[in-house]
Amino acid sequence: MKDCIFCKIISGEISSNFEYEDENMVIIKDINPQAKIHLLLIPKKHFSNLMSLTEEETKIISLCLNKLSHIYLDLGLEKGFRIVCNSGVDARQSVYHLHIHILGGEVLSDKMG
Repeated sequence: MKDCIFCKIISGEISSNFEYEDENMVIIKDINPQAKIHLLLIPKKHFSNLMSLTEEETKIISLCLNKLSHIYLDLGLEKGFRIVCNSGVDARQSVYHLHIHILGGEVLSDKMG
């Protein structure tokens, strides 16, 4: 998508430091952190949100989450983390390129929203 900020980050049009990158995703730091560690897992393929995924696209997200289960220590998340994926207007999704927030590095609040 030509106007998508995350597509521009993935393509290098907008500079960003990748905490991790592979063939399916990049992980970057959130510019407005809500926890000591707040990262964004962004699939390289543009999907609007979870509600629009095809079965094939769901497999890509599964691969991304599986990779997270192998690299979380390298990301400083050894004591655990929370993942959040806002999908749609009511969830306050602000960028319509599916992305998963990864929060950790400290004891998180009990409040989930």
